[in-house]
Amino acid sequence: MTIRYRNLGLFTAVILLAGCAQHREVPKLKNQVVELKQMLGTLTEQAIALERQNRLNQNSSNGVYLLPQANSAARLQSSVGELSVSLSQVKSEANGTQAILAIGTLSGQALPGFTATLEWGQLDATTGMPLTADALSQQIKSYDSLLPKNEQSFELRLSGVTPEQLGYIRLHSLTPVTSNAVPQPDKKKRAPSGALSR
Repeated sequence: MTIRYRNLGLFTAVILLAGCAQHREVPKLKNQVVELKQMLGTLTEQAIALERQNRLNQNSSNGVYLLPQANSAARLQSSVGELSVSLSQVKSEANGTQAILAIGTLSGQALPGFTATLEWGQLDATTGMPLTADALSQQIKSYDSLLPKNEQSFELRLSGVTPEQLGYIRLHSLTPVTSNAVPQPDKKKRAPSGALSR
């Protein structure tokens, strides 16, 4: 009889301990569920942004659109060849947004010098289309380098919008640069020795 009660007590203790262990696992499981929901939300936003980016580029005859939330490169048929264009390291800056724009050749050949126009702004919250009326723009320039390279990165400073407001950037109007020669200032003629300069 004593052995039976002892076994019953051990069985009860095991059940209680198992229950305590399960209770300790509940907060951990809840945290994992929250993390999974956040991850799913991020992936959903990325998929929607990528679909919008592809749609914008399909309808664009000049230039390429990049949506920061898409986190994906896009192809650009340009006067300097077929290029891969991507945006990364988007972060806040005092007067707006800072980011890195990478441009590279898909053929693996050297990237020639070029000038281009960079435009940026917000997207319409309803349609997902660029709000071009309030867009800002700047010129970027790449020179031929002594050592051939097939990719170049540009540090962008995009004023007027925070990273949360930055809906898109658009790179367009690429024009090859024929020479990277920097004009030298005119040298003043020296007066002959012994003569006074006026």
